[in-house]
Amino acid sequence: MRRGEGGFSRGGSGAARSAWPTRSTWPARSARSAQPASPPRATRPASQRRPSSVQAAAAVRQPVPPPAPQALRRFPNPRLTGLGSGLFCGAVMVVLGYLDSLLFGSSLTLYGVLFVPVCVLTAVWVRRGDLMTAPVVLPIAFAVGLLPVSDHGGGISGHLMGLFTGLATQAGWLYGGTLIAGLIVLVRRVRLVARREAARRRQA
Repeated sequence: MRRGEGGFSRGGSGAARSAWPTRSTWPARSARSAQPASPPRATRPASQRRPSSVQAAAAVRQPVPPPAPQALRRFPNPRLTGLGSGLFCGAVMVVLGYLDSLLFGSSLTLYGVLFVPVCVLTAVWVRRGDLMTAPVVLPIAFAVGLLPVSDHGGGISGHLMGLFTGLATQAGWLYGGTLIAGLIVLVRRVRLVARREAARRRQA
């Protein structure tokens, strides 16, 4: 039994020895150790990194201003022909004359004051090819719109007398508005000629 036990113990010691690494296992371990390490992760530049949760929350919290409506961005800028400018200022002055006679008792001074902005709009809105027609049609529109304001009764003679009286007393507003329109037309004409000369020089 002692020998058997000794033999068993020797066998047990042999099994224990087989558990220790031997030369046959060295190449496998050396091969594992020879494997290259995993490459480091590529870092993205700061401009391509994903925003943090704090930055994303701040971007969400900021209110986005509503876009301004297109109608409020641009002021109406129509282009009137020579005939169109005459019809425009004539119709506007007739309407203003009737409103003046109904609401303000045919005030000639108010009518002359309202004539000035009509002159400015007509000179600004007339197209480039018909610039010289604006100072011509404005006095005609002033006289046409003056008819409802200068109604003194008595038929045709009464209308004519009121018209001549209004033209004589409000000549300052008539000349002033026409002069302002003429200056605006002159400035537009000079700018138009300068642009044409600049375009010719560029082409040359």
